[in-house]
Amino acid sequence: MLRLSELKLPLDHPPEALPAAIAARLGVPPHDLISWSIWKRAHDARRKSAILKVYIFDVEVRDESAVLARFADDVHVAPTPDVAYRPVAVAPKTDRLRPVVIGAGPCGLFAGLILAEMGFKPIILDRGKVVRERTKDTWDLWRRGRLDPESNVQFGEGGAGTFSDGKLYSQIKDPRFLARKVLTEFVAAGAPAEILTEAHPHIGTFRLVTMVEAMREKIEALGGEYRFEHRVTDIDLDKGALRGVRLHTGETLEADHVVFAIGHSSRDTFQTLYDRGVHIEAKSFSVGFRIEHPQSWIDRAMFGPCAGHPDLGAAAYTLSHHCSNGRTVYSFCMCPGGTVVAATSEPGRVVTNGMSQYSRNERNANSGFVVGISPEDYPSDHPLAGIELQRELETRAYVAGGGDYFAPGQLVGDFMQGRASTALGEVVPSYKPGVRPTDLAPLMPDYVIAAMREALPVFGRKIARYDDAQAVLTGVETRSSSPIRMTRGADFQSLNVRGLFPAGEGAGYAGGILSAAVDGIKVAEAVARSMVAKVAA
Repeated sequence: MLRLSELKLPLDHPPEALPAAIAARLGVPPHDLISWSIWKRAHDARRKSAILKVYIFDVEVRDESAVLARFADDVHVAPTPDVAYRPVAVAPKTDRLRPVVIGAGPCGLFAGLILAEMGFKPIILDRGKVVRERTKDTWDLWRRGRLDPESNVQFGEGGAGTFSDGKLYSQIKDPRFLARKVLTEFVAAGAPAEILTEAHPHIGTFRLVTMVEAMREKIEALGGEYRFEHRVTDIDLDKGALRGVRLHTGETLEADHVVFAIGHSSRDTFQTLYDRGVHIEAKSFSVGFRIEHPQSWIDRAMFGPCAGHPDLGAAAYTLSHHCSNGRTVYSFCMCPGGTVVAATSEPGRVVTNGMSQYSRNERNANSGFVVGISPEDYPSDHPLAGIELQRELETRAYVAGGGDYFAPGQLVGDFMQGRASTALGEVVPSYKPGVRPTDLAPLMPDYVIAAMREALPVFGRKIARYDDAQAVLTGVETRSSSPIRMTRGADFQSLNVRGLFPAGEGAGYAGGILSAAVDGIKVAEAVARSMVAKVAA
């Protein structure tokens, strides 16, 4: 098989144009084309009046060696790589201790799956509830302003990615094609098969719920065990090695191989690990607001006369600007046709995030409008100082919103003029329980506000009406990524606690569903190798 990339055709090409274009590109007669399939599909909208579809194909032809020889200097024609996933170990039968995975988000889910597939029968702990009960609790905050600190957007089966756009692409280096393993498992669990071929696949919340349930059933069928509403309150150590985890139920679970896939909001667990001497360091993250525009504005700006074409769907965007004060402002977690959601996990604080369903057919587009910050900006040099800053900003937002989980909001025009909004206008904010107009500037450090005010007109020149006075900002966005890193070595274990495997976004090694899932696979493999080596020794 050959991998043929960067083949471009007009947006409205007929299906029969594909094999003819492949044969022509490879310089072979059509009858020499034995078979072909789409590996990836995207679109090129740089010329809005002539948008192109861009394909990568896997192709079988007669006399493949001759074709490869003819295109030896062409990077777009090469042998098709082997993308099959192969387990790295088989569980020994003599180890009495089972591996433990803490956290049932994307990272923990795939760590548990890989361990189960290799026969290790993992125990998976999560402080939250099963996904359907968790969904009800989350809606209770959105509809009634009632927060359950243990069951919300951040905590529970599926992790924070369950209430997001469900993006399944990443910029991580992936020479082993582990992302393909993730997507294949998602399809087997009920995701649409097109996520295997779309360059920027997504799923959406409702579909993620049923997929998470299906994958849990698979793990359990392979001998894995789930324990929901089991919060880890402490760890047992002996001479620098992990010996077990303590639960809020009073139980101590003996274990010497534990994956900590706890997500970026498990602040109490971060504190516990730090108190026990686990090596943790502060890392950079980003803070800001959510910005909303009518999706129709974004579609016209990105696709021009092709806006509304069924093959294009709702337009997305990516923006970045390096400001005169040294800060970088960028779009984060852009949700086409989505909503802004309440994402707090602690009482008395307001946090925003974005979410889309698979259809992406809500009225507004939203994204994080955020500014990068670093440990030098934190209140102190303590490793957990980024958490202190997050809490301060989230508390300010709670107060500014009225103290009932309403979010503070402001029109872009008012924000640019430095005046409080007293009413909202053409763009209806989607955040629930609701938005109260105010002045957002006091909620963020001055350097963040200055950078945002510089970036907005720059972004408006890139995307028409991005800086429209009627667009809405909603605060605050503080959970862009983990503010800490639980440092680990080449064996994926904590630098100073043997048997503790930091993993995923909360540990500072991923950002988003796909990269977290891939990290879960890598950490599970490291656990498997370590357990096999322990028995062999």
